[in-house]
Amino acid sequence: MDELKARILSEGKVLPGNIIKVGSFLNHRIDTALMGRMADEFARHFDISKITMILTIEASGIALASVCSYKWGIPMLFAKKAKSDNIENGIICCEIYSYTYKKNVTVMVESELLKPTDNVLIMDDFLANGEAIRGLTDLVREAGASLEGIGIAVEKGFQGGGDKFRKMGIDIYSLAVIDSAENGTIKFRD
Repeated sequence: MDELKARILSEGKVLPGNIIKVGSFLNHRIDTALMGRMADEFARHFDISKITMILTIEASGIALASVCSYKWGIPMLFAKKAKSDNIENGIICCEIYSYTYKKNVTVMVESELLKPTDNVLIMDDFLANGEAIRGLTDLVREAGASLEGIGIAVEKGFQGGGDKFRKMGIDIYSLAVIDSAENGTIKFRD
């Protein structure tokens, strides 16, 4: 998506460790109009008439998934990274390594909210190594639901996470794939 790539180039920053900072419009301060156009782009790729649930992970994926949920009229569910007192029923959970927090975390959803009859589209703001997405696919599988695809705003292609899912035959669509972020310069995959 050219508009997203232009925003990454004009406002994004490459931090030490090849961290791509896009908090000015994507995952801290949110440009909801841009998110709406991103939702339109995902709707051109995925057959949203088949989707019954959008699944993401807290916290940064919630904004994009919420806009898609609103525009498409499809429920959204986010996996929590900590069990709260308001989760009273059975849970489906798995452990992932969070590169943001540099530790293992357990992600979970209430089992009554993700059903075997659901056709799930996973959405997230970023994909690097693929740990969060692997965790979400594990939750979908454990619930007995069907995975219809994965929508990603920004993929760090040089870290290989997206390619792992593509090799498994999963329909993964990233709006911007960064092939390198060396010396502060971002280069996109064609």
